[in-house]
Amino acid sequence: MSRLLYTFLLLLIFSTISLFLGAKDISLIDIINKEPAEVMVFVVSRIPRTLSIILSGIGLSISGLIMQQITQNKFVAPTTAGTIEGTKLGLLIGVILIPSSSLLVKSAFAFIFTLLTTLIFLKIIKHIKIKNIIFIPLIGLMFGGIINSISTFFAINFNIVQSMNTWMMGDFSSVLEGQYEMIYLTIPPLIATYFYANRFTAAGMGEDFAKNIGLNYQAVITIGMILISITVTVITVTAGAISFVGLVVPNIISLLYGDNTQKTLPLVALFGALLLLVCDTIGRIIIFPFEIPIGLTAGCLGGIIFLILLIRKR
Repeated sequence: MSRLLYTFLLLLIFSTISLFLGAKDISLIDIINKEPAEVMVFVVSRIPRTLSIILSGIGLSISGLIMQQITQNKFVAPTTAGTIEGTKLGLLIGVILIPSSSLLVKSAFAFIFTLLTTLIFLKIIKHIKIKNIIFIPLIGLMFGGIINSISTFFAINFNIVQSMNTWMMGDFSSVLEGQYEMIYLTIPPLIATYFYANRFTAAGMGEDFAKNIGLNYQAVITIGMILISITVTVITVTAGAISFVGLVVPNIISLLYGDNTQKTLPLVALFGALLLLVCDTIGRIIIFPFEIPIGLTAGCLGGIIFLILLIRKR
């Protein structure tokens, strides 16, 4: 309980920093006195941005945890399984086929391709005899590279490479009131994940074990993939691709507190949100009043942690 409390307090501290940090100087006194300009920036920009970061951190870290349980591999996550690349391809196809469609329609395309690419990855690793902990994510990275190449081919042919790169750059600076509400669609999958936590743990012990205890293994895998696909799609459409959060957070919590999914799920969620808030704060401070996209800061910090984990596992 104390671990959750300390993590939650840190999350509150960095959430407060996020709310009041930016090019526009805003203080608590301005909010209390209802200064028009400051209140407008606070409501329209700062609150949506902070909420989006928190929900994105929770969603990505829990998605990584589910994938690691299902694949029985600690180095599998949306960034190492072609999942995010599938979202990118789906968005691209949606823009090419129905350019004037709403964001919700484009998101539907992204969801379908995200789910398909994730299921294809699971099929691939199911037929691989060498289940090495490093070998599986390497295959995922190659698979993601192939999907990314297909996306680039279509983008070049339709002259939307620059637009595609802009969509996929993880960045919360453009998150405003009226443009971020889709992020709330991550909440139902997160709630469902908590109730299915024990089933994901059992599925992670292998198909034979799951069937022996009366669990419908394939149904659990499918539900897990659907929950992951919804979460990753919504976050990517809202803020772009953010690397390594879903990879490193479950590993850190697993090393510190074990592999009981239902027990560690709240810690994974809070730590994921905290890590993303820290990355965002660093990006906004380094070249203040300008900022570095969170996709870059999360990629750098997450990459360093991932390298440490690789060396540790070896």
